[in-house]
Amino acid sequence: MVPNETTNSNCVKNDLLLSYSIFITFAMKYNIMILTDTHTHLYSSQYQDDRNEMIQRAMDAGVTRFFVPAIDSSYTQRMYDLETQFPENVFLMMGLHPTYVKENYLEELAHVEAEFAKRKFYAVGEIGIDLFWDKTFLKEQQHAFQHQIQLAKKNKLGINIHCRDAFDETFEVLESEKASDLFGIFHCFTGDLAQAERAISLGLKLGIGGVATFKNGKIDQFLHEIDLQHIVLETDSPYLAPAPHRGKRNESSYTLLVAQKLAEIYNVSVAEIAQITTENSKAIFGI
Repeated sequence: MVPNETTNSNCVKNDLLLSYSIFITFAMKYNIMILTDTHTHLYSSQYQDDRNEMIQRAMDAGVTRFFVPAIDSSYTQRMYDLETQFPENVFLMMGLHPTYVKENYLEELAHVEAEFAKRKFYAVGEIGIDLFWDKTFLKEQQHAFQHQIQLAKKNKLGINIHCRDAFDETFEVLESEKASDLFGIFHCFTGDLAQAERAISLGLKLGIGGVATFKNGKIDQFLHEIDLQHIVLETDSPYLAPAPHRGKRNESSYTLLVAQKLAEIYNVSVAEIAQITTENSKAIFGI
């Protein structure tokens, strides 16, 4: 049989995944620190002048795994371009961000499903409910959230949750879909201890980023009560830069600053934080 383009593409992708798996095994064996940024918008226009340099800075800091969430259909090609450029480091999610749930949200959900029919993704996200800017489309956000949770279950994938000023509404939908096949990450977790424990009880890990370094962030006051097996690292770049860069453009290299803060909170080494949180991310994303 003469290999066609699809066959060649699949072979190349399988070879890349194998080589990446070998690298991870080697790194773990020889204690090479691997940090995982479980939520970064590398395609953001804020990086248009120095994207490659920014990614290299992250790699120099030990961040070699970048999980990239979707927003809406207008960003899809940017995501694919990133994956093509960094096939061993960039892993894509697909979903509809709650603040992009508007009058045409059914068309956007159709786009999400169409992309899933074409190829593999590593999670459904970012999805959820956001009432900070606008409450006009709450019902549509709830429907889109539930629909995408069901899509994740269908594809045996985790979810990546965006929640802002909507803990009650978010938990209401999650409780309605509670099951053994519900799992994922509560991205940019900023709730209290009770909300953290509730999220964990639903099969979710807590995405901890720059907020943990803020003086008024509050989550640093109770995180030590949460077992590290429930924590993953993230930046949400280019947003929410950790101290001492708060208020400036965030970037994935700052995952190391978050890891350093968690090492302080848990009284362990940064290497241990990196190892545990990377293993936790592998449990969610399957790679």
